[in-house]
Amino acid sequence: MTGGFADALSDADRAALAACGQRRHYPRGAALFHEGDDSDFVVVMLEGRIKVVVHGHDGTETLLSVRGPGAIVGELAGIDDSPRLATALALDPVTVQVLPAREFREFVEQHPGAAVALLRVVVGRLREADRRRAEFGALDATRRLAQLLADLAADGDPVVRLSQHELAGMIGASRESVARGLTALRTEQVVATSRRSVTVLDRERLLDLAR
Repeated sequence: MTGGFADALSDADRAALAACGQRRHYPRGAALFHEGDDSDFVVVMLEGRIKVVVHGHDGTETLLSVRGPGAIVGELAGIDDSPRLATALALDPVTVQVLPAREFREFVEQHPGAAVALLRVVVGRLREADRRRAEFGALDATRRLAQLLADLAADGDPVVRLSQHELAGMIGASRESVARGLTALRTEQVVATSRRSVTVLDRERLLDLAR
């Protein structure tokens, strides 16, 4: 889980951000925005988690990322007014700060520290995407799965609440490959599994297995 835009701001910039836009609540399963929508607002996560997905022409859903508290979502489309490239769905009941695109651009222009924090978020996501592409060619499915679970547990919450299908979408593998990978990781006693969730028991060992 990556993000942390709000956490990277100074206290003054964070207070200014909180004064922008309005706070909204979404129930589990609700869409914050859809792929192809016009982009007229930016979302800052306050509570809960969302998943960012894209849909293929055949209706298949691919999970791109999971974002939690402090993350910013839809920031690029909010800056250049391009259509949404993905759909954001609430994995939990979520609370967010919704900023109209114009207000968000004014906030960034008036707060240089926020502009730097936004740039770091964008660069971090580009690096994450590059690393994932490299992993697809260099690592087998089990090692890609181990790296993904370690990443998702990096914020201190060891429980990854995603289905095998969603995990498969994030590592570019089949659900059957994910099931085999989870069996292997359970054998190593680094994860425990239950319906639609994986609990990371030993993150450092999980990272070792991903190498």
